[in-house]
Amino acid sequence: MSERLLIPFQGEGSGEADLTWGQIGIWQALARSGESRTVGGSTPLPPGSTVEQAATALAAVVGRHQALRTRLVFTEGRPRQCLSDSGEVPLEIVDAGAADPAVVAADLRERYASVPFDYEREWPIRMGVVRRDGEVTHMVAVYLHLSLDAGGLDVLVAEFGQANTELTPVTALPPLEQARQQQQPAALRQSAASLRYLDHVLRTASPSRFGPPKRDGVPEFRQVRYRSPALRLATDAVARRAGTSTSPVLLACFAVALARCGASNPVLAMLMVSNRFRPGFADSVSSVVQISPYLIDVAGTTLGEAVARAARSTMNAYKHAYYDPDAQDEVVDRVVAERGEPVDFSCFFNDRRKSDRVPAAAAEPTEAELFAALDRSALRWEDGPGLPRQKLYLNVDDPADTVELVMSVDTRYFGAAETEAVVRAVESVAVSAALDPGAPTGVPVESRFPATVGVQAESVEGGAA
Repeated sequence: MSERLLIPFQGEGSGEADLTWGQIGIWQALARSGESRTVGGSTPLPPGSTVEQAATALAAVVGRHQALRTRLVFTEGRPRQCLSDSGEVPLEIVDAGAADPAVVAADLRERYASVPFDYEREWPIRMGVVRRDGEVTHMVAVYLHLSLDAGGLDVLVAEFGQANTELTPVTALPPLEQARQQQQPAALRQSAASLRYLDHVLRTASPSRFGPPKRDGVPEFRQVRYRSPALRLATDAVARRAGTSTSPVLLACFAVALARCGASNPVLAMLMVSNRFRPGFADSVSSVVQISPYLIDVAGTTLGEAVARAARSTMNAYKHAYYDPDAQDEVVDRVVAERGEPVDFSCFFNDRRKSDRVPAAAAEPTEAELFAALDRSALRWEDGPGLPRQKLYLNVDDPADTVELVMSVDTRYFGAAETEAVVRAVESVAVSAALDPGAPTGVPVESRFPATVGVQAESVEGGAA
């Protein structure tokens, strides 16, 4: 049983503008897949929680953040964003009856995430509470990814437990202001630099990522979840020794693993980059993630040098992840036309860990400790809707004291054994690098794409700024 309340809200600001650069990237993915990508989840509430408290919190968060009061206006071509200063947003109340409230909340979250949004008429937040015997036990909130990314969700989660009197005024840039600033000379200069870097990468990389399909048929996608305590120990150890964060260590291990498993070298992966390091974006409830290419040559070198190259290449990818997507499409089309062949962008890496990526201060793990941790690795296959439609898409998560690789694959290119080989190779490379940074990558120089022969690694990875 459920009922639906309409909760009035009011906030500052209204108007209409083009989509932001971050929104355009999400919208293109929505349009291709036909699915409404979402973020959010369910959480248990303390005893004594009420529907009235949930309604007050909902009205406050929607009124406070412009992204949650923004819908789309469809015109010829791409839609525009439209911000309202008032309205009503639904709050659903679901009575669990004799069922487990946690299960009811999980089902409600699944429904909110799977049913497509009405982009023109529906607000980009779906919120409900689960009630049992008259007491509210869980809250469920799901947000349209077009309106906010994981960083924006973190801002909302931090605010939900605070009273309005404890919150400071919003100073981060909302989507409407982002769209205005992205038409100014400073942002357009940054976009031009990012696109010069993209042009350089596209002219350097092999057009193919994984070669021809190994199996015929229509695209089908599966996902493997690999949890590795050894990967956590090893990446922390390598990062401490190299004086870097754990992100380039994981990227180096990923690149070596792919090249060992037959991917083209230099390895090209598309990174999901959060632009929250840019002024005004840190605490913005919006979507500021853009994709940037990461290119690294791992042939004929050592694991330690691969990590050093990854640190440089990662920095270039991060620095050049702020651009006009329409201008990006023009660059891709021009380079593809001049090369006379399409470039495959179907390899993605998304480091979505919540914890600090600075390596933990700890004693260096011994060989025995690393091998013992290898025995605790766990692999699980998963199927279901909503998987990325790419040949390979790797998400990195951080459950306690471990690193979790969540990798989806196109089964025409990766069977079960081949998929497991990749995630296990990432782990194996990290352990080898922790034990001996001078060990070879195991990727022969002969595997290097011809366009990069004789090109210095710094030039290949650096691009033009």
